[in-house]
Amino acid sequence: MTRKQLHLNAFLMSTGHHEASWRLPESDPFANTSLAHYQELARTAERGTLDSLFLADGPVLWNGIARRPAGQLEPTVLLTALAAVTERVGLIATASTTYNEPYNLARRFASLDHVSGGRAGWNIVTTAGLDAARNFNLDALPAHADRYARAAEFIDVSLKLWDSWADDAPLGDKESGIWGADDRLFPPEHVGEHFRVAGALNVPRGPQGHPLLVQAGSSEDGKDLAARYAEAVFTAQQTLTDAQAFYADLKARTAAAGRDPDSIRILPGIVPAIGSTEAEALALEAELDRLIRPEFARDQLAQTLRVDPADLHLDRELPADLPGEDEIEGAKSRYTLIVTLARRERLTVRQLIGRLGGGRGHRTFAGTPEQVADAIEHWFTHGAADGFNIMPPVLPSGLTVFVDEVVPILRRRGLFRTEYTGTTLRDHYGLPRPANRNLIPA
Repeated sequence: MTRKQLHLNAFLMSTGHHEASWRLPESDPFANTSLAHYQELARTAERGTLDSLFLADGPVLWNGIARRPAGQLEPTVLLTALAAVTERVGLIATASTTYNEPYNLARRFASLDHVSGGRAGWNIVTTAGLDAARNFNLDALPAHADRYARAAEFIDVSLKLWDSWADDAPLGDKESGIWGADDRLFPPEHVGEHFRVAGALNVPRGPQGHPLLVQAGSSEDGKDLAARYAEAVFTAQQTLTDAQAFYADLKARTAAAGRDPDSIRILPGIVPAIGSTEAEALALEAELDRLIRPEFARDQLAQTLRVDPADLHLDRELPADLPGEDEIEGAKSRYTLIVTLARRERLTVRQLIGRLGGGRGHRTFAGTPEQVADAIEHWFTHGAADGFNIMPPVLPSGLTVFVDEVVPILRRRGLFRTEYTGTTLRDHYGLPRPANRNLIPA
């Protein structure tokens, strides 16, 4: 029997996931808009035979520009440029269902799938935050449930658009003078609560049929959406027990939605500070935490918790009277994770800021390459993960050391591929190319 294999995604963020990474001597504080920087990272990820790389995004400039490198290139544009310097590694971009329209977005991802030879993935988000809403003619953030209802219809319409061409619609028949078969087009003619979309997409069906669908929300609505549609899930979990519970719950929801639970890949995030010795790794982690500006981090934490920054005293625990989850309209799962972490470990605000500075609620881990490999293997073999979203605290060095020193250990243990065996992102995740739903017998 072939041993189950890990799936590894590289989550790329400017100079690294630690908010103070840009202050290290090695870091380029302007890497967030450097194509050369991201091209180097993409080549490194491909050298490590990682399944994919991922770019987060949001249609808003969050929290000013003082704290860390701010501003980011539009991810599908950047991934198109990265497709030109790579051949195999998958390319996943975040795009919001709240502040886009299905036709335009389906076209962008279909185009990326063609340009990359079948390596596109869409991380589906509903986008929390009033600041984003105000950039799109809204005075208030749409309600959590409304955003997820819109997201479900958005995905349905996108799938119809990607299936609006049969694979054999393009003919290119020079002798007859017929380029394509009009009777092999299937215009959606969709009329729903949120969208009306009539015509077929103006891009042929992509190499993958449709891009890999990724989802990252862990609220109840988020998990239900993932169970219906997602093929990979990025999640933040702090403990093995929590990760196991999330894994079992989402697999069960997927089965209840009428899908094979093995058709969804669950990848918790891990922020690995790696050193040649454990002491070296801990020293790197400590140096990064020392460089955090606590006043900036406290303001961000206050915004997440929906409290006044003056109520967060750096050397005290969180206030007892925080809002309940039912009062939170955006980023519900991240709110719950942060409050649970602080309460469980009785962290002061200063300590909590340090824990969040590396990965905003994702699991942080400092150790040698062997210890990082042990941590990954333990969760993988104990029902907590199908793989991991690797979030280096510092870039490019953190990804380089992971690829050069951790990946070989995982390969020696038979947990990870030594070479790519397919060409598309779906191949890497072990998922089939979906059939065109218009051609499936009733």
